[in-house]
Amino acid sequence: MADYRDNPFRQGTVAGSATQADIDQGLRSYMLRVYNYMALALGVTGVAALGTATYAANNPAFMQLMYGSPLKWVVMFAPLAFVMVISFGVNKLSYPALQATFWAFAAVMGVSISSIFLVYTGASIVQTFFVTAASFGALSLYGYTTKRSLSGMGSFLMMGLFGLIIAMVVNIFLQSSAMQFVISVIGVLIFAGLTAYDTQRIKSMYDYVANDETMMGRTAIMGALSLYLNFINMFMFLLSFLGNRE
Repeated sequence: MADYRDNPFRQGTVAGSATQADIDQGLRSYMLRVYNYMALALGVTGVAALGTATYAANNPAFMQLMYGSPLKWVVMFAPLAFVMVISFGVNKLSYPALQATFWAFAAVMGVSISSIFLVYTGASIVQTFFVTAASFGALSLYGYTTKRSLSGMGSFLMMGLFGLIIAMVVNIFLQSSAMQFVISVIGVLIFAGLTAYDTQRIKSMYDYVANDETMMGRTAIMGALSLYLNFINMFMFLLSFLGNRE
């Protein structure tokens, strides 16, 4: 659940000659670009997850390799490696390479979470997805429209996120269902808050990159990555206690 929260793009401001209408239109286009990247990444993840699970269900040897051998740990943590590459390489990779890495990350994430199609019913997965989408949309809209600064809440949520990661690692060894339930509830609350916070943060970045198309593209990918991670984690935590098992 590693995430990208810093802003390495403070390299300029919106030109003083631009009218407010131009700025507003530019901001809307920029945010739409972020959401399009995120939506396409979710689509890639869904296709990769369903494809992997379907193939595994029809090939016992592959299923054992993916979900019953040490390879499962590689698959589980591979998305984290991609997040680190994207985050640390945002200003070093070329724009096409950054895009390609982002799409590869979305596909690898799909493979990583593909087991949900073998554990939960398809109906409960779809239902949880729409619940997540509705919640995400409302929270992101709040983050975009509110005049209140959410920076203080963001710092608190980041501390909670690190605590949540530690609890999840501990529960890998404890295998406590009660602890897993508590982790899921707290995880939903943390990523719900981060959705609003990150939306406001992404919106504020526009002022610093509006005059540089390449930098704006990089920022859009990083913004999409943050929102994508919020969505996926909120979905997975909701699924853990809303999903019906096969």
